[in-house]
Formats: sequence, structure tokens, C-alpha cells
Amino acid sequence: MEMQKRNKGLYWILFLVAVALTIFAIATHWPWLTLILPFVFTFFVLAMDIV
Repeated sequence: MEMQKRNKGLYWILFLVAVALTIFAIATHWPWLTLILPFVFTFFVLAMDIV
């Protein structure tokens, strides 16, 4: 079985962008904060190559 090489660098960048958006949403009391959280968790899991 052939292993595929994943671009984890892109996933780390997207994870950090999502975390920055989360911090911004908390600081500005944005009412739809929970819309960002799935992106944070998804990109973290992909960056850590858990899936």
C-alpha cells in the first residue's frame, strides 16, 4: 500500500488562522463564536495527522 504525503504546513497555517479568528471573536464578543470552533478542531486534527 502506498502512503500519501500530506501538506501539513498548510494545515498548520489554517489552524493558526482559525485560532486567531477565535481569539478575535472572544475579544469582540462575537455572538457566533461557535461557528469558528469546528474549523479549529478540524485543522488541528489534520495538522497532527491523527486522521
